[in-house]
Amino acid sequence: MHLYGRPCEIERLQQIADRHGLSLLFDAAHAFGCRYQGKPIGGNGLCEVFSFHATKVFNTFEGGAVATNDGALAQKVRLLQNFGFQAEDHVIALGINGKMPEINAAMGLVNLEHLDAFIAVNRGHYGVYAQQLKPLKGIRLIDYPASNANNYHYIIIDIDRDDFGASRDQLRDYLRQHNVLARRYFTPGCHRMAPYQDGGPWHLPQTEAVCERLLALPNGTQLSAAMVQHICDLIRQCPRQPSGARQLLEVGL
Repeated sequence: MHLYGRPCEIERLQQIADRHGLSLLFDAAHAFGCRYQGKPIGGNGLCEVFSFHATKVFNTFEGGAVATNDGALAQKVRLLQNFGFQAEDHVIALGINGKMPEINAAMGLVNLEHLDAFIAVNRGHYGVYAQQLKPLKGIRLIDYPASNANNYHYIIIDIDRDDFGASRDQLRDYLRQHNVLARRYFTPGCHRMAPYQDGGPWHLPQTEAVCERLLALPNGTQLSAAMVQHICDLIRQCPRQPSGARQLLEVGL
C-alpha cells in the first residue's frame, strides 16, 4: 500500500513476491500523482488500484481505476465493471455496474487541470506543519522522503502519550472542541471489525499500538497557511499532564 501519498518500497516488495511466486497488487488509493524513482505510480506489480473518492488529491466525486499491464486481467476488469457483457447481448461472466458516469468523468477532467496546483498547496501546508510541530516533544510528523515525488495530501502525526502528555484521543477531542476536524487514522484495526475478526483470534500488538497513536490533521486547498498555523497553536495549547501524575491516576483506577 502506498500509504498517505508516499510510495512504498516497491522493489523490495517485488523481490519478496518473486521469491515466493506471488502476484503483487498495489493499493494506490492515496498515491495519484506520486512517483517512485522517477517513475509514475501505476505501472508496478500485476496492477495498481486507485481511488478517485472525494477525499483524494485527485477526485471524480466517486470512482477509481485499475492500472495494469496484464491484458488478461484488464479484460476481466472490463467485464466486471459492465455486468459481464462481452458484447451487446452476450454475458460471459458475473459483473457489477462499475462504469463511471459522465458527470464524474467531467469532474475528473477539471481536477486534472489543477492537480499540480493542489499538490503545491498540500506541500506548502506540510511545510508549515513540519516547521511548527518539529520542536514539540512527543509529536512526530510522518515525513515525505525527498527521493520520491509525493502528493503531500495526508498530514499524519504519531503521538507518544508519555512524552506529549496527552493521548491521541485526548488531542483529537481537544481539536474538535475548537472546530478542527482531526481524524483517527486508522482506528480500530480491521482485525477488530466484522467480518475480519471472525477469523481470529488475532495477535497484532504492533498494529494495535499504531492504531492508538496516529492522527490525521486537516490539509487541502480549503485551508490557508494561517489556518494551519492556528491548528499547530492549538496542538501546543492542548492540556497535558506530567508523566508522574498520569501514572498515579492510572494506578488509582
